[in-house]
Amino acid sequence: MTTLDRPPVKPARPHFSSGPCAKPPGWDASRLPHGSLGRSHRSKLGKARLAYCLDLMRELLQLPETHRIAIVPGSDTGAFEMAMWTMLGAKPVTCLAWESFGEGWVTDAVKQLKIEPTVLRADYGKLPDLSQVDWSNDVLFTWNGTTSGVRVPDGDWIAADREGLSIADATSAVFAYDLPWDRIDVATFSWQKVLGGEAGHGVIVLGPRAVERLESYTPTWPLPKIFRLVSKGTLSEGVFRGETINTPSMLVVEDAIFALEWAKSVGGLDGLIARCEANAAALDAIVAERPWLGHLATHPATRSKTSVCLTVEGADEALIKRFAALLESEDAAYDIAGHRDAPAGLRVWCGATVDAADIAALGPWLDWAWSQVKP
Repeated sequence: MTTLDRPPVKPARPHFSSGPCAKPPGWDASRLPHGSLGRSHRSKLGKARLAYCLDLMRELLQLPETHRIAIVPGSDTGAFEMAMWTMLGAKPVTCLAWESFGEGWVTDAVKQLKIEPTVLRADYGKLPDLSQVDWSNDVLFTWNGTTSGVRVPDGDWIAADREGLSIADATSAVFAYDLPWDRIDVATFSWQKVLGGEAGHGVIVLGPRAVERLESYTPTWPLPKIFRLVSKGTLSEGVFRGETINTPSMLVVEDAIFALEWAKSVGGLDGLIARCEANAAALDAIVAERPWLGHLATHPATRSKTSVCLTVEGADEALIKRFAALLESEDAAYDIAGHRDAPAGLRVWCGATVDAADIAALGPWLDWAWSQVKP
């Protein structure tokens, strides 16, 4: 077996994890404001910083005034389960599943909430037939499948005259795509993806149809305190002004504010989208030049521009572990093994906090690692 010499240039920031993701360029913990730390989140300062964080997200996401946004517990998982526990049961439910997180929402619906959803599935690398979705149902789906690298192409498949709610796990999509908010009734995400923020806190976005559901429907199952968005039949508006349900980490909030301010400095949403597209294009070029690499998502229109999943010729789980470990030992790439539930392969985060130059510098290192481990 012929092995290659180590390439002379390494990625300056070899952080390619799909969550938590690379911090924004220029990030340093010492640059985070300290004033809110050690203060109550219900103090004047604490409330102001939480409200500022919400305002920045609203501005960057270009949310219409009709949509509310709140910081909630439990990262994206907590936010999505909050939507499920508070809104499902009023109508039939359809779940779309083409990767592990979509399957997780199916499990929640069936085993925890005891409802019997219609499930539309597809194998890793593919999408279900979106034309088969019945919009008289509430519909649960992941906008961008983090563990499969497959996304929905746009919002055109979501019926404008839908009777049910469109409920999107959008955690690897927000800040990376121009989302059609008129087609989204509920969206959830966490700061740890495209913004490179910290984990543990989620964000939920509610359109007017979701608010109407919350105020007109009471689920038959008990609701934990951290899921309760309604009081005496009326939406708890304070939650959407920064009066969080439980105590947030103000350090994590300050970190999110840093990332949001950085996002504004690179051109806002358009700048973030451009960075994601440049990163994905740089990785596409690497794949196109190597016959032993491929995209798990074979259709470009439904291929993620953030969590890009790659196939490796002849790879099994053991080979991928060796491949990723070699790159980590050289400080050339961290955390690029595919998700444990996905087919054996690599996964390279191409979100906005990654630099395209670092993606380009990764190519020769992939060649070097491949020369060490190929069958």
